[in-house]
Order: sequence, then C-alpha cells, then structure tokens
Amino acid sequence: MSVSIKTPEEIEKMRVAGRLAAEVLTMIEPHVVPGVTTNELNEICHDYIVNEQQAIPAPLDYRGFPKSICTSVNHQVCHGIPSDKKLKSGDIINIDITVIKDGYHGDTSKMFNIGKASVLGNRVIGTSHTALWKGIEMVKPGVRLGDIGHNIQKFVESQNCSVVREYCGHGIGKLFHEEPQVLHYGKPDTGLALEAGMTFTIEPMVNTGKRHVKLLKDNWTVVTKDHSLSAQWEHTILVTEDGFEVLTLREEEKSQTETS
Repeated sequence: MSVSIKTPEEIEKMRVAGRLAAEVLTMIEPHVVPGVTTNELNEICHDYIVNEQQAIPAPLDYRGFPKSICTSVNHQVCHGIPSDKKLKSGDIINIDITVIKDGYHGDTSKMFNIGKASVLGNRVIGTSHTALWKGIEMVKPGVRLGDIGHNIQKFVESQNCSVVREYCGHGIGKLFHEEPQVLHYGKPDTGLALEAGMTFTIEPMVNTGKRHVKLLKDNWTVVTKDHSLSAQWEHTILVTEDGFEVLTLREEEKSQTETS
C-alpha cells in the first residue's frame, strides 16, 4: 500500500475527526478518578461519541476489539480492554480515543494520574509526553521518519527509560491504519521522506524498565515483560507545506504550540 497524500477536502474532514477525538479526552477527564471502572469510562465515551458527536467509535468491533476505547493501566502498554476493575489512587492510565466522522479517522491518547500521583508515574508520563513533542516538532516536508524515531529514542534513553519497538505510529485517513509505519526509534537519515498532505500518528510507548513487551491471552492487551510502568501519548499530525499541524490538539495544549 502506498502512502496517501490527502486532498484539501480530505484534510478538512481529518481536521473535524481530529477535533472530535480531542474533545472526547477533554470530556472524560473529570470522570477519571479513584473508584471508577474502565468499563464506566468506556460507556461514557461511547455515549458521547455516538449521541453528542454523531460519530463512530473506531475501536468497537475493529478486528474483534470489544469496546469503544482502549484503557491501558500501569504496566499495560497499549490496547487495554475496559473492564470492571476499579482505578485506585496512584494508578496511571492511558485513554486512547479514535473516532470516525464522515468516513475519516481522528486518533489521539492521553495519560492520566489517578488520585495521588507516584514519583515514578509522574516521571514516565512526563518523559513520554516530552518524547511525543520532540517527534512532532521535527515534522516538515523532507524530514525522514528515521530522524524522528531517532530523536524520540535518544531523548527517552537519556531519561533512563526505554522505547517499545513492537508497536508504532501509523498513517491514518479513510483507514484506521495506513502506510507509513512511524517507528519511535531508528537511525538518522533513513526511512521515508515526509511530504505535505501526509497524515499519521506519533505515539511513543515509554517504559520505566526494559523495552520488552508481551501480548496477553486476550490477544489485545500488551504489557511490559518486567511489569515496569509504561506511558504513551498520541496525536494525529498533518504535514503542511512548511511544517506540521496537530489535528488532535486539545484546548489545554494550544498555549503550548500553534500550527508551525
């Protein structure tokens, strides 16, 4: 499959889908508290996406995934399935939202601290968030994907953390997962050169321990092999003529960056 260069009309639809995905994360934040179950968070997000946004929760029934959002807690790296287990103070959680609106996808995720944050939880959340932005801020036509991956890896490892290699960012548009694959590690001056009109996610998964992961028997949930904490943030990015636009930017982040 070749890399899709989006038309202006497609980009506008991607902007709408991205904005809706961002709004779900903003909406759910007050509900992410000790005692809530991830199933309850799933139900709130599902109802909001379907009834308020008139959109479709992309994960639901995607290759058999049973829920409308992914919730990955503590040593869960990604693709955690919402359940009846209650969140407790000191937990960290990634909530991953993808919506489909008018046939186009917006994909984003955010880390949350539950109640009183742990020192290690804060550290891995902060490291993964900075790593995301170190990748995003490199995006412009001509930059190669290997440079972005290398920059993320170099930063994460400088913080005595590790980058998961088995899962990566991806092209996105009419399909949930398109070309190219966007690795969060790599060698400078390798990989695909970016072009204006590309849309893809950057979503580094960062562990406090070793980078190795395993897939649980549910065939979805990925965990760290050594049970170390893991954190991930994700945005959908558009390559513009002279830089980037974050299509899933939340209001709280807009003071941090504007379209480059």
